[in-house]
Amino acid sequence: MDTAALSPDAGIARALPADFPRRVLLAVTGLSPQIVTETLYALALRTQPPWLPTQIRLLTTARGAEHARLNLLSQEPGWFHRLRADYGLPDIRFDAECIEVIRDGAGQPLEDIRSQADNDATADALTEAVRALTADPDCALHVSIAGGRKTMGYYLGYALSLFGRPQDRLSHVLVSPPFESHPLFYYPSPGERVIHTLGPSPQPLDCHQAEVTLAEIPFVRLREGLPDALLAGRARFSGTVTALNRVFGPPALTLDLPARRIRAGGIDLVLPPAELAFLALFARRARRGEAAVPAPPKGAPDTIWSGWYLTERRLIGGELADLDAAERALRLGMDGDYFSQLKSKLQRRLREALGPAAQPYLIEDGGRRPRRYRLPLQGTQVTFAALDRED
Repeated sequence: MDTAALSPDAGIARALPADFPRRVLLAVTGLSPQIVTETLYALALRTQPPWLPTQIRLLTTARGAEHARLNLLSQEPGWFHRLRADYGLPDIRFDAECIEVIRDGAGQPLEDIRSQADNDATADALTEAVRALTADPDCALHVSIAGGRKTMGYYLGYALSLFGRPQDRLSHVLVSPPFESHPLFYYPSPGERVIHTLGPSPQPLDCHQAEVTLAEIPFVRLREGLPDALLAGRARFSGTVTALNRVFGPPALTLDLPARRIRAGGIDLVLPPAELAFLALFARRARRGEAAVPAPPKGAPDTIWSGWYLTERRLIGGELADLDAAERALRLGMDGDYFSQLKSKLQRRLREALGPAAQPYLIEDGGRRPRRYRLPLQGTQVTFAALDRED
């Protein structure tokens, strides 16, 4: 277990996931809601240090929600309440409002997952739930993939891989036979409690003798490679995976100068004319295979640099007043300060939009003196063309 969890969004170091003020157990269930009490038992009583959720969230079908509500939250049998009472667990928010029914494309509750459309709706619901919970820097999320259909577990685990942070965990609960999958077993009892095996010759079983183990599952965290837009907006599974594949695919840059838009790594963004012209200058040099060049000196305006830059500004067009202002500012040439300001603004916008995937599209300086600047793309990776606004 990671003993140095860090919440990157808040910048607050905490020793363990258990130290976070909000702790959410997120699970999927089908017709066997036992995984909720089994997982809670394992987290609270078989994990060192114990991890006690402040809230439990379930995602399930309409049938699964009814099974969970009646078996876990009713007065009788009310297995969730009985577990808390048996082991003196603190208050945990878990009520009917914490059970979310997955809905289809038309907004209707899913009775079961039978079609590709049902699968897609399930994937989107699980992905958005994980994205929303991991957006809270004060929340530590524990995801259980023990319940529900296998596809539900897959989508939930993959969603955590996409959005999970250092304080988040993924697990599966293991129950010793013959208690595993027994419809009357919910957790090891503190004292003797008898149930019977299923079949033609029932045999008594003591729930006190059952063993429940939490198997923590390592997962690859891809969150740092996601653009900010995917972290902030509602997330669909297929769209997030497609965007991530584009981000980590071969770099490709398209510039649509009249529309003031670029497409970098499959992500579209609008740039102000000043930053777009600066990028276009370097993109055109990369497309022609030209060598890296030194920046203009500070305090010594260079008319070659201003000529390159103003050519791109004129191709972009826009407000005449803006273009006139740029031409007046550069009438004697471009100096190093003007160059540095344009570069800094462009790099910041690209990093905000693309995250770590911005690297191939940043103007690099060679890493040593004398500094020489270029866009590190091959000519075939740069295109000047109109972009489809509906893409």
